[in-house]
Amino acid sequence: MHRLFAELEPSLSVTEQNLADRVRYILRSNIFGDAELERLRREAIPSSNGNATAGNAAPLDAQQTAYVDADINIPFVANSDDDGIVSHELEKMRSILEESMLETRSMPLENRPRLPRIPLSKRNRAVVRALNPMLVTYLEASRDLCETDSILFGAALAVCRIIGAKLPVAGRATQKSSAIPAWRKRIEDRIAKARALSAD
Repeated sequence: MHRLFAELEPSLSVTEQNLADRVRYILRSNIFGDAELERLRREAIPSSNGNATAGNAAPLDAQQTAYVDADINIPFVANSDDDGIVSHELEKMRSILEESMLETRSMPLENRPRLPRIPLSKRNRAVVRALNPMLVTYLEASRDLCETDSILFGAALAVCRIIGAKLPVAGRATQKSSAIPAWRKRIEDRIAKARALSAD
């Protein structure tokens, strides 16, 4: 990657480590979306000579993915069509996202599972960054706030499922909380009896 950068930008002096750090920062900060990164890569690679392009295009992608993998421990994408593993992971995430949103679309609010608090680890942030671009289409097509709320809740549920967070059974917590406690029922019965006696 450093050799390709030197060919593309001969006027800039940068060390290999510095360049690797910058690539890692850009990928982790999500400064550019996947489509924008792909467009920039395609614009940059043809500007070098053909031999260098053929020899360096694949290592560039592999290095980008390796830098992120080393930090995040999940196959996160610089480009969605780099290799089978990354594409497979993205498709799996997309499938879980669609399934979660479909599941929550018709679910009453009181039956939604209570989502756990997720730690802000590098891996979890990477999952969220990977899902964010997938939400754009759904959010743009959203007709009202209720639908937007359903989409966002479905996305949050998908994140929990992807990272393996434990989820309660839907509706279980609500059923427990909505049931009348025994002590309250006893008090209400006594009040009803007292009212009946005072009425006589």
